[in-house]
Amino acid sequence: MTIVNTETIPGREIYQVLGLVRGSTVRARNVFRDIGAALKNLVGGELRDYTTMLIQAREEALTRMIQEAERLGANAIVNVRFATSNLMGGAAEIMVYGTAVKVK
Repeated sequence: MTIVNTETIPGREIYQVLGLVRGSTVRARNVFRDIGAALKNLVGGELRDYTTMLIQAREEALTRMIQEAERLGANAIVNVRFATSNLMGGAAEIMVYGTAVKVK
């Protein structure tokens, strides 16, 4: 599966547009990460537990989008974008979306 954030794939021709595909996941913080983050705020630096959590969330959302595109018969996804939104205190949705296509 070719995945790009551009409207086209250089050197390849889009011959069929299959439609919008998306994947998402909702992740919540936990008390242990929050305690570590609060301590890190005092001295500064990267919040590695949160970084890892967000990396895993993006990968899960991306996998779900790819699975949806495969169900449609796509061999590429173009114009891919990520979005994040807060659902409630301590929980956020990571969403990825794009256009499933068939390319030569």
